[in-house]
Amino acid sequence: MTSEVIIDVQPKDISIALLEDKTLVEYQKEQRTQSFSVGNIYVAKVKKLMPGLNACFVDVGAERVAFLHYLDLGAQYSSYEKYLKQVMSDRKKLYPIQKANILPKLPKEGSIANTLKVGDEVLVQIVKEPINTKGPRLTCELSFAGRYLVLMPFEDTVSVSTKIKKGEERSRLKQLIQSIKPKNFGVIVRTVAEGKRAAELDAELKILLKRWEDTITKVQKTTERPQLCFEEQSRAVALLRDLFNPSYDGIHINNAEMCQQVQEYLGLIAPEKKDIVKLYNGRVPIFDNFNVTKQLKSGFGKTVNYQHGAYLIIEHTEAMHVVDVNSGTRLKKENGQEANALETNLGAADELARQLRLRDMGGIIVVDFVDMKLAEDRQILYERMCKNMQKDRAKHNILPLSKFGLMQITRQRVRPAMDVNVEEDCPTCHGSGKIKSSILFTDQLESKIDRLVNNIGIRKFYLHVHPYVAAYINKGMVSLKMKWQMKYGLGVKIVASQKLAFLQYEFYDADNQFIDMKEEIETT
Repeated sequence: MTSEVIIDVQPKDISIALLEDKTLVEYQKEQRTQSFSVGNIYVAKVKKLMPGLNACFVDVGAERVAFLHYLDLGAQYSSYEKYLKQVMSDRKKLYPIQKANILPKLPKEGSIANTLKVGDEVLVQIVKEPINTKGPRLTCELSFAGRYLVLMPFEDTVSVSTKIKKGEERSRLKQLIQSIKPKNFGVIVRTVAEGKRAAELDAELKILLKRWEDTITKVQKTTERPQLCFEEQSRAVALLRDLFNPSYDGIHINNAEMCQQVQEYLGLIAPEKKDIVKLYNGRVPIFDNFNVTKQLKSGFGKTVNYQHGAYLIIEHTEAMHVVDVNSGTRLKKENGQEANALETNLGAADELARQLRLRDMGGIIVVDFVDMKLAEDRQILYERMCKNMQKDRAKHNILPLSKFGLMQITRQRVRPAMDVNVEEDCPTCHGSGKIKSSILFTDQLESKIDRLVNNIGIRKFYLHVHPYVAAYINKGMVSLKMKWQMKYGLGVKIVASQKLAFLQYEFYDADNQFIDMKEEIETT
């Protein structure tokens, strides 16, 4: 299996696509002006206690107050609380964590009202982004995740991933980490650490310790509350940290600065793979070049076709995601309806596993498969779904089909489900329902080019249009493009862009910067 990561960096947002055998399986998009909040650490103040929920609301500077449950304070909260007071009592000299005393663990049956009060300062980490009407979810059990290790202050245990099965390797890793970790720190050894040398693990442990020191130093020196003390790495680097494996064939990025960041990160975790990071300089949009745009258009939306006329209907509600499997226009198999239902359902299981990763759907997912009478067919479907979900990094649980043919899946929800609007707004009528004659569209484009060249003075630019329009502009021995170049200069370049609607267009200068040539209501 080949794996490629495609990163599209735009002025306002960044999009990341993971392809397996050229098929889109994961997609993330975030605004560049927004920080990647999961993993961020804040020193913040308790705003309101909720004894009935045994929880409190904490102000971390988000649009909605964050939620902290008593059980998320962690067993070592008393140690954290005392150490935080010691750190903030001396703004000049940092009190080392190795000298801190580990206090008795917080009882699980305790209450928030007896532990915190309004105005208390707490050191918290975001574990879930705001979802719908809910604010961020917090924990006081801090962790710093690396490629091979996860560092946890005020713990004193070393745990090894259960996915590492060999007893000798588990013992080796545990003894190795015990010998190099400092006092009052716990470490989780991740699956990818299997077989790694002591020098590699020690180097990463030092990086994680430096992050902790930088975080607590910022807590010590700042008085503003809430205060961001540690910010998670950029989305591209964070995704690679969790996803990267030696089988990657290429990481393609259309931004030089981001390309350098990723190269530097790979230089730390996998120097031998540094050369797979490539800067994309093509004029065709990077997602179009790697067939991502087309898969986004077909992979999102309410209806998803998957094979021989069969399709899924995916609905989102406040409480859960509901998926309906339909055989559609698929032809009946010769050996009966039961075989046809099984094949339709197996195809749906393959596509659904991809959709869960692609849309990052979390919470409760209920799937209504095509009814099957045979118990062995239902078992085959259940095993197929479990096998497909093995590639999913998110924690999940799958129940066998119920009496009504429903499969229930729970999947870890960390951030809102990805939703890409595949419907296109009409770029010419602006909602009025009426447009000027489409035959005049190229005249409108020429007037924009004339204004750009003769009035604004930009002589080298790229005009992005729908592929059908691009084909029309380029057709013929003496094409419309050639006529424009003869009239306005060779700087006029036409680029076919799959993301644009039929009569939509965009202008970009020679440095790939967007030029706004639209008016709210076209008058030309």
